[in-house]
Amino acid sequence: MLELRNAAKMVGGEYHIHPTDLTLERGTLNVLLGPTLSGKTSLMRLMAGLDRPTSGSIHFDGADVTGVPVQKRNVAMVYQQFINYPAFTVYENIASPLRIAGRDAKTIDVEVRKAAELLKLTPYLERTPLNLSGGQQQRTALARALVKNAGLVLLDEPLANLDYKLREELRQELPRIFSQSGAIFVYATTEPSEALLLGGNTATLNQGSVTQFGPTISVYRRPADLVTAKTFADPPLNFISVSKAGASFQHDGLVGIPVPAHLAAIADGPVTIAFHPHHLALEPQTADAPKLRARTQISEITGSESFVHLDYEGVRWVMLAHGIHDIEPDTDVDVFLDTRHLMAFGESGRAIAATRLAA
Repeated sequence: MLELRNAAKMVGGEYHIHPTDLTLERGTLNVLLGPTLSGKTSLMRLMAGLDRPTSGSIHFDGADVTGVPVQKRNVAMVYQQFINYPAFTVYENIASPLRIAGRDAKTIDVEVRKAAELLKLTPYLERTPLNLSGGQQQRTALARALVKNAGLVLLDEPLANLDYKLREELRQELPRIFSQSGAIFVYATTEPSEALLLGGNTATLNQGSVTQFGPTISVYRRPADLVTAKTFADPPLNFISVSKAGASFQHDGLVGIPVPAHLAAIADGPVTIAFHPHHLALEPQTADAPKLRARTQISEITGSESFVHLDYEGVRWVMLAHGIHDIEPDTDVDVFLDTRHLMAFGESGRAIAATRLAA
């Protein structure tokens, strides 16, 4: 078990990581999700022992390892870049940490071949990295991390430099690989879709603070605050500042959106409501879905789906519509909101009512 106990990192009088309490259990996959410069790499460096916290402590399996350097910890790291020995074969690249550890030849051979089979590298063991595809090179780096039998494996956006097809392939394989190890895996990404695909647990980060941590799908469906909801949204989260007045949410004095049953207990007054782009549609998703009049800004067609950017009462929204919808800019359209999935946040940004589970 890895524990961060009020661990913080300051540089030049500014927090790179605000005081953080976080517990990661063995055998779990833990995603660090946040935009660039949100603190993901800084947090991983504290976990690894590459940096020492300015305050607080870090514990591994009950022992305080706050001042223990990375060389003396059982840690493996994989980065965006393919860090392999170019003159070594795939076999020797994977075997290198075992040779450094002084393992015997038979043990090395067994462990290398087991990792190679797990990562589908067996046919390439005698090749050098320059004769591999990008995905095979990254698999080699992952295999080298796995054979180290580290208690903590840190993956810092390991698929970011791969093309789309290779990323999708490895994303599907990684949960299988993780499930067969008893290590703690920490995976940093900027992509909400990647966090959802990987599953496990997710910690959302914003400006050096962990805003929420828990099972990935739970954090996505029930964000504790508006910052977390925005972090865990791609395309961007839609939101609007309104005032609840009885059975409706009003914006600039206009009666616009009926209050759904799961938000009926909210007190009248200012509130921010939010929803994901796929809960806005050109056809009603439920019989009582409210019809809203909006003006199109631009349409982005991806093939089977279209992202339609809208202006609703002076607020920018994005609608994710199935199919091809090439709507001319500055066209007035009727859109329908699935209010079952509305989220509500108070003036402080904290969630003020439990939301229905988002699809």
